[in-house]
Amino acid sequence: MAANNPNQVASKAASILAVDDSPDALELFKRHLEPAGYTVITATSAEEASRILKDAFFELVITDMKMPRVSGLDLIRHIRSNYKELGILMVTGYPSIGNAVEAVRLGAENYLAKPFTKIELLAAVQTALSNQRKRSLDYPLAPPPSGIIGGSEPMQTIFNAIEKAAAVRANVLITGESGTGKELVARAIHYQSDRASHPFVPVNCGGIPESLLESELFGHVKGAFTGATETRAGFFQTGNKGTIFLDEVGETSPSMQVKLLRVLQEKEICMVGSAKPQKIDVRIIAGTNKNLQGLIKRERFREDLFYRLNVINIELPPLRVRHADILLLLRYFSAKYAE
Repeated sequence: MAANNPNQVASKAASILAVDDSPDALELFKRHLEPAGYTVITATSAEEASRILKDAFFELVITDMKMPRVSGLDLIRHIRSNYKELGILMVTGYPSIGNAVEAVRLGAENYLAKPFTKIELLAAVQTALSNQRKRSLDYPLAPPPSGIIGGSEPMQTIFNAIEKAAAVRANVLITGESGTGKELVARAIHYQSDRASHPFVPVNCGGIPESLLESELFGHVKGAFTGATETRAGFFQTGNKGTIFLDEVGETSPSMQVKLLRVLQEKEICMVGSAKPQKIDVRIIAGTNKNLQGLIKRERFREDLFYRLNVINIELPPLRVRHADILLLLRYFSAKYAE
């Protein structure tokens, strides 16, 4: 929708990143757009813009086409690869049909030739934002097969790591703060691997009392302890041929760590109350929000167990460094719970 009044306040204020190697042009963007209700952050190069996009959330990028080293067209390519829902407005002092077609083909919402008036700029920005918001509404609400929602650069790194981990059988240690999705990543690795047709067994090591954890993991035979009225398999037997996810592995006791190390080394377990080892074929993925190397220094976690688990490490980023994913998550959860 065009802005007929140059002083019209944006009906839906947006954060805009303006990219131009000319300080005068950047000042012009701020002078025209901020009184209309937009928040404008500036960058003098595509490289600076790329750094800013990693740490802040925007709805629209206005970029000049001709810039030293990295052009505006290259910046559009980068944005479309890493920030799929971000709107783009291309501005140039060298207008041509070919440039306009190329900018739109790469994903720009609109194209504006210099010199332009305040009214023309506001109209182009509102058109670009309108197109961006329509495209955002068309974005699939259903999560991908992995169940992990994200299109930001940090999450693209995680998706690549999942793909690589799924292709091999090595143990994986997933680290990151609470709530970053460690079990989702473990499931994604399992269901993309050659073990996908076999069980995925999640175990919250921190949520099971120490006195019960060994029995829960390895099972027990009848009469092994008071209340053991029958022989019962543990999580490792249940997950045979599949994957077991040991979440909060940093909460396990030193004695349990010794038992887990034996499982990793010998590929066998002993049920509680039995001296007969059982061979198992289970891939182990562990998760923790603890600094295990710090626990090793304080002698609260075994170094040899750490290196057995940490063959492949995937460190999950918190949402505060994934600004480009906020809109995706908001749309997905608002639609889900609105039902």
